[in-house]
Amino acid sequence: MLARLVLVTLAASCAAYSPSTGLRVARGRRAAAPRAAGIEDAIDTMVKENKVFLFMKGNPNFPQCGFSNTAVQILNAVGQPYESFDVLSDNAVREGVKAYSNWPTIPQLYVDGEFLGGCDIMIEMYQDGSLAEEIEKASAS
Repeated sequence: MLARLVLVTLAASCAAYSPSTGLRVARGRRAAAPRAAGIEDAIDTMVKENKVFLFMKGNPNFPQCGFSNTAVQILNAVGQPYESFDVLSDNAVREGVKAYSNWPTIPQLYVDGEFLGGCDIMIEMYQDGSLAEEIEKASAS
């Protein structure tokens, strides 16, 4: 089932700037390094201002590890827009998000401001249909 996900093609991203947060967010794809005062505040802003947010290694167009690639393929298969941040671009965010979620690994998925889990949980939720339900519910609100 996941093998078919690899065939999903990625759309081009387009950037938008949020003056309220000082974050440059690529809509539907990835966020740039936070410019907020504290890392935890910046992470909190990214998570809460986006319905679906993925902290990953690399970006959706070029994932830098197999787990991040799997997460991207799953989210693309679900078909709802999402934002992401490349933790390899900022080590403070990379370590900060682990403390923020109390979860030791990357990728990390947040839906409607809540931490859902990493790649293994995403796979389980995708297979039982609950991931699509959660994302659709968040996108509708």
